[in-house]
Amino acid sequence: MKTISHKFSKPKYFYFVLLLFYTLSCQEDIPEAERLPLLQAASLDAEAADWKTVLSADYLNELALEAPDPINSSTYQDELQELVNLTQARTNAQEDAFRFWAAGGVVRWNQIARDLVAKYNVAPNVGVAPDPARPFANPPFAVRAYALLSVAQQDVLITTWQLKFQHMRPAPVSTEPAILSMQPTEGLPSFPSEHSAMAEASYRVLSYLFPAEEAFLKEKAAEHAQSMQWAGVNTQSDVEAGKSIGSLVAEKVIDYGRADRMDQADDPQGNHLAYFDIANQIQLPWECLEKPLRRPMLPFYSTVKTWFDSTAIYATLPPPPPAIGSAEFETDIKSVRAYSENRTREQWRIADYWADGGGTSTPPGHWNRIAEDLILEAKLSEVSTARTFSAMNRAMMDGGILCWYAKYKYYLPRPSQIDPNIKIATGIPNFPSYTSGHSTFSSAGGTVLGHLFPEHKEELKKMYEEAGISRVYGGIHYNCDNIAGRVSGVAIGQIALEEAF
Repeated sequence: MKTISHKFSKPKYFYFVLLLFYTLSCQEDIPEAERLPLLQAASLDAEAADWKTVLSADYLNELALEAPDPINSSTYQDELQELVNLTQARTNAQEDAFRFWAAGGVVRWNQIARDLVAKYNVAPNVGVAPDPARPFANPPFAVRAYALLSVAQQDVLITTWQLKFQHMRPAPVSTEPAILSMQPTEGLPSFPSEHSAMAEASYRVLSYLFPAEEAFLKEKAAEHAQSMQWAGVNTQSDVEAGKSIGSLVAEKVIDYGRADRMDQADDPQGNHLAYFDIANQIQLPWECLEKPLRRPMLPFYSTVKTWFDSTAIYATLPPPPPAIGSAEFETDIKSVRAYSENRTREQWRIADYWADGGGTSTPPGHWNRIAEDLILEAKLSEVSTARTFSAMNRAMMDGGILCWYAKYKYYLPRPSQIDPNIKIATGIPNFPSYTSGHSTFSSAGGTVLGHLFPEHKEELKKMYEEAGISRVYGGIHYNCDNIAGRVSGVAIGQIALEEAF
C-alpha cells in the first residue's frame, strides 16, 4: 500500500506529467493525474451479478438489450478485424490514454470529481446571484456529488456484471490473436464494456452537477471508451452496449437528484429562523462572523433525502450541547482558548492537514482520497471499487444531513463569538457550531472503510478522531461538537453498512 497514514495521504498536486491534460471549458487546468499501474484485480467478483443495486432492481428489463452476436458470426468477425487494424496503427497518445483509464476507471472518475469540486469550492461574491452552471461546491454539495457519482457507478457496474456473466463473451484477443492487446487476459467477459458503461454514466452525472464542464466531461468519456478499442480490449458492440447501460443508469440517478430536495436547501429569505423557532428556543443565537457578511450555508440541507433509512438516521441525533454559561460549557471553551494560545507545532500541522477549506475537494473529498489508497492497495475490481465508494459516500452524505439538522436546531455560536480572544487557525464557516461536520463526515466514512478494510480499522479510527479534534485545535469548534459528531457519524456509518451490504 502507498500508505493511508495522515502524514502521507494528503492529496497530491505534484503529479507525474502525462501527455493527457484535463482542459476545462473555461480554459483553466486541473491537476494532471498521477501515473498508476494497470489494474489487475485480485478477483473477478463474478458474484457481483447478484449484488444489490441502489436505485432500481430492474435495470435489465428496462434496458431490453439484445444478446450479442455469436463470436463466429460475420458481424463479430468484422469487429475483430477492426480491432486488428486499430491496434496495429495505435499511436503513443492512444497508448497513454489506455494506461490512464486502465489503472481504474472508477478511481479516475472519482479523481475528476474531486478536482471539479476543488475548482468550484469557491464562495460566490456577496450580492451576486448564483450561477446554476457554476455551483458553489461547499461540503454539503460535494458529498452529494460524490454520492450521486458513486451510486451511478455501482448500479451501472453491477448491471454490466450481470450481462457479462450471462453472455460470457470472451476477450477479443482470445478469438483473434492478431489483435495487439495491451491488457493481459484476465478472464472477465468483454460484453458489455464496463469502461464505456461507467464513462457514460459518470460523464452524464457529473455534467448534471457541473453544467459548465459538459464539453470537457463528454470528451473524457469518449476517450475512456475509445481507449479500450485502441488497446484491443473491447469491440464496438461491447462499447455500444455499455454506453446504453450507462445512459439508462445516469437518467435514474439524475432523476433522483432532481427530486431529492437539494434545490430547497438554500434559504435566501431566512425562513429557517421561524422553522427552528430560534427566537424562543435558543439562549444565545449563532451569528455569522464572515466578512463580508454572508447568509447561512444551506439551512435546509437537513430536508434533503437520506440514502438510508431516515428514521434510523435521525435516531442518532445528539442531545443538546451544554448550556452556555454552565460549568461544562465553561470547561470546554477554556480548553479551546488554551489551544488557541499555546498550539504546538503538531497541533498546527493537524489543524492545517484536515482543514480542507476553499479550493480543496472538501472533507468528504479527503476521505475519498483515503479510500482510493485502500482500494488500490487491495486491487479491488471495478465493481468492488464502485460499491466501496458508494457505501462510504452515502454514509457521509447522510451524516452531513443529520449534522446540518443539529447545527440549525441547536444554533450554537462558534467559540470565537463567545470569546473574541480565541485565535483561530483556519477560516470560520458560516453555519452554527454544534455538531462538527468534519467529525461527522470523517467518522461516518471511516467507519465504513474500517469495516471493508479491517486490517486498517484502528488506523482509520485514529484518523477520523484526529480529523474531529483538528477543528478544536483550530479554535472553531468546541470538543462537545467533535464528540457528538463522532458518535452520530459512527452510528450512521454502521447503519450504512447494515443496509448497503
